[in-house]
Amino acid sequence: MGRAKLPRKSTTIDMTAMCDVAFLLLSFFILATKFKPAEALTVSTPNSVSSKVAPEKDVVMITIDKDGKTYFSVSDNNAQQKADIIDQVNTEKKLGLTAAEKANFSKNPSSYIGVPFSQLKSYLGKSAEELKGVKLTGIPVDSTNNEMTDWIHAAATAFQGTKMNLLVKGDDAAKYPSFQGVIQAFKKNDQMKFQMVTNPVAVPQGTELWKTNMKEGTKGAS
Repeated sequence: MGRAKLPRKSTTIDMTAMCDVAFLLLSFFILATKFKPAEALTVSTPNSVSSKVAPEKDVVMITIDKDGKTYFSVSDNNAQQKADIIDQVNTEKKLGLTAAEKANFSKNPSSYIGVPFSQLKSYLGKSAEELKGVKLTGIPVDSTNNEMTDWIHAAATAFQGTKMNLLVKGDDAAKYPSFQGVIQAFKKNDQMKFQMVTNPVAVPQGTELWKTNMKEGTKGAS
């Protein structure tokens, strides 16, 4: 006896609810995402094959631009250390900074110093909008007047008892004398452990490092 054939029925799925959920999630992520602000100081760092990621917390960064000008900055999450640094500099150099001027350094995001002490009070007295058109001269790091030494000393004091990640971010076109001045400032404060910020690139094929990585990858896959 033959088996009766059941009629085939097409299956329809209502995707309306799924589309609504997808658009709601997309809207949430768009509204909740914080985009990284543009860097106030543009530096083209040299390439390297290092895969180590630079720390983002407890950072004291020395930046050297293509003209050899040097700048000092502290990561935004270290508000207390930033306040301690500017207090110490103000006291030792007798700058007469007001509370508002010190707050411009300790509270403003991505704030950095790029002027000598003689111009610091005027610099910190300006708003973010006013600073856009200001041409900074950089912190002096020459052999006769290395003011970076004082900034590093204040930073080391402020981070005393906690880890300080000292970074140097230099432009690929920067000249050696500026870098030498920064290193001298480190030496005078016994701060010789620092990291260079570079632009990571892939390991060139055929090099010894490439061969080593390939061997390690093969062993891991086996």
